[in-house]
Amino acid sequence: MTKFIGTGVALITPFNVDLSIDFDALEQLVEYNIKNGTDYLVISGTTGESVTVTADEKKQLIKFISKVNNRRLPIVLGIGGNNTANVINEIETTDFSDIDAILSVSPYYSKPTQEGVYQHFKAIAEVSPKPIILYNVPGRTSSNMLPETTIRLAKDFDNIIAVKEAGNNMHQYFELIRTKPKDFLVLSGDDDLALGVALAGGSGVISVIGQALPKEFSEMIRLGIAGKAKEAYDIHFKLMSIVELIFSENNPAGIKAVLESLNISKSHVRLPLVEATDMLKNNIAKSLKILDKS
Repeated sequence: MTKFIGTGVALITPFNVDLSIDFDALEQLVEYNIKNGTDYLVISGTTGESVTVTADEKKQLIKFISKVNNRRLPIVLGIGGNNTANVINEIETTDFSDIDAILSVSPYYSKPTQEGVYQHFKAIAEVSPKPIILYNVPGRTSSNMLPETTIRLAKDFDNIIAVKEAGNNMHQYFELIRTKPKDFLVLSGDDDLALGVALAGGSGVISVIGQALPKEFSEMIRLGIAGKAKEAYDIHFKLMSIVELIFSENNPAGIKAVLESLNISKSHVRLPLVEATDMLKNNIAKSLKILDKS
């Protein structure tokens, strides 16, 4: 699935001051990414505040982004949860006309065993009409999907094509890359580790910062996949400060502050999240100015 090699971006959901969806800002964000090197778009991930977006709003987002995109880039749609039956029902009732793959998070809160995780994704794979990208993010789910489970799923189901690994654990990345089937994609879900993963044999990233700095970030990943370490690290070192800043309070408050500073969208988030502090916004603005001069 070469269309998912490179840089995907986990799109934010921009909000107006009344916390309704800001579709004008969303259109600007999508166009900005299409024109500046992003390889594919991801809708309804954690960064899109999926847990506070209603089912009806999610349908609106899919329809709107698909229309703006007009098949120019592949689209990945987040459908996951800790109620397997509900996830299956959503898959069976979703219109996938403009969707190229599903991103499905490992079950959270319930803390299943590895066999439970396997059976959850087995049930999803058996009904999904689209390829599946597994998503492992232990910091949010309180449950780590081990490499053995990921590789078992990759070998048992042809439509499980990739994993977005976001455990911030390079050893786990290395183990996945070492043991994966030939065509299975290991994608970084950690912006700070994405280059190292690409250089080690990974296939790219689903990024947060990439949507704000698509030219720089996607070029860094392309260079990394090509094995051009020095050129890639030249970019990585320039981006280190801004990547650290956007995750210093919460995601997506940090990336929304960056996009506000770039005049693409506003920094409003829905409770229980709160906006980035003034201190963080100021530090982000300073970091962007330094980047602009470098």
